[in-house]
Amino acid sequence: MRRIGALIFPGFELLDVFGPMEMFGLLEDDFQLELVAETPGPIQSNQKLKAIAEHSISDDTHYDILFVPGGAGTRREVGNHRLLDWISISAEKVEFTLSVCTGSALLAKAGVLDTRRATTNKAAYSWVRTQGPNVDWVPQARWVEDGPFLTSSGVSAGMDMTLGAIALLHGEDRAEEVAKWCEYSWHKDKSHDPFAQIHGLV
Repeated sequence: MRRIGALIFPGFELLDVFGPMEMFGLLEDDFQLELVAETPGPIQSNQKLKAIAEHSISDDTHYDILFVPGGAGTRREVGNHRLLDWISISAEKVEFTLSVCTGSALLAKAGVLDTRRATTNKAAYSWVRTQGPNVDWVPQARWVEDGPFLTSSGVSAGMDMTLGAIALLHGEDRAEEVAKWCEYSWHKDKSHDPFAQIHGLV
């Protein structure tokens, strides 16, 4: 059983969090899901719906997987040193760190992606790169795996990455079962990224 700490903050992107959590949550014997925020309680998403964080970053909670979404709120949170310090410390302790969309900007700003390959939402690619000049940013990738770090492109790409993570941990057959249950067409090819061309990155 791996415990997943899914970070949320004001302005987080709904699908970034709940698409992947839907998939992880189907394997209830393998993953325990928890929402964590700077302060516990209701946190408003970029779409104005609120989610309730049961845990705060002040709690002495051990996670096996750190999950960081993106969203408009990342533009503010890259200046939140308390949150960035927590991400940095947590990433050292967990088995895997996953990010979706501009969540990789928070990982980059926290310094945990330095010298590693990573990707992000292609519409925000130029901005995210400025948050981590020492990161080896990949302009065309649906998601990127580099050691214990998995980073994905924008929003829905997080579900492809999640299935990739499930395949990494429990085998491709298990990931296929999850995709089938969700009636989701899994893009297994990590380099499948038409949005890189749409946004003029290749």
